[in-house]
Amino acid sequence: MPGHEGRTYVVTGADSGIGEHTARTLEEQGGRVLRCGLGAEMDVRANLGTESGRDLLMKEIAARAPGGLDGLALVAGLTEASADAVHVNYFGTLSVLAGLRPLLRLKEQPRVVIVSSAASLSAGDDDVITACLRGDEEAAGAAAERAVAAGRGGMLYRSSKIALNRWVRQSATAEEWAGTGVVLNVVAPGVVETDTARDELLAAPDEVRMLSAALPQPLGFPGPVQAVADAISWMISAENSFMAGQIVFIDGGADAALRSDKPYSDGVRYGPAAMSRMLFWALRARVASWRRD
Repeated sequence: MPGHEGRTYVVTGADSGIGEHTARTLEEQGGRVLRCGLGAEMDVRANLGTESGRDLLMKEIAARAPGGLDGLALVAGLTEASADAVHVNYFGTLSVLAGLRPLLRLKEQPRVVIVSSAASLSAGDDDVITACLRGDEEAAGAAAERAVAAGRGGMLYRSSKIALNRWVRQSATAEEWAGTGVVLNVVAPGVVETDTARDELLAAPDEVRMLSAALPQPLGFPGPVQAVADAISWMISAENSFMAGQIVFIDGGADAALRSDKPYSDGVRYGPAAMSRMLFWALRARVASWRRD
């Protein structure tokens, strides 16, 4: 079990579901948790879909943790078929991450986990995803509104999560993150038994059958929330010292059932510049070896 004694964390979306379980788990293991959400019992109440809400959260956290943060669990998200899902899930998450990065860098072993979704295994809206990855919130919002008008609003949740996955894969190994010791990874849960899932996904038997066919979970449908919280607890701990930029599917086997070995069937293909550098250093190493002999 990871130890969190003496470490300070921020958990967004802590008023329900995965966020609530994660906050409780971190506290039970000795961590200090600043809970962020919309409920009255939260340490910080802020709507991450707005600039003012994001600014408020960052200001409040800076005041409550002036010595820095050991980790962030960025769980907050909306499943609704509206542009708000894109504003909260993608831009709200990354705004908080960027704004709290200076507090993370005050600590020796900072860790970040972003919660995505196994829904990201399906295709999303290309216009929304592209605008997200450009960092253009206005264009992403406009593309989301077009998707809603065209009857494709159901794609927005997974589109926002696909964009998060891709951003982390592109960014986690950069100098400002792994290069400065800030470990950044993603957890992508399958369907787990939260209040939101029960109300929105699991209420009708036919919808459950459809969803379980679209997202098969051999280990159980729906899955346990605590399994996701436990994974986040380890990934946000100091013990997670050598993993960066990974998308870890805590999904009852859905990723493997749907994609088998497809993501791993082709090896890495290096470009000409990388090949030249590797050949240069290989030759240098060979010459040095000859000289030693």
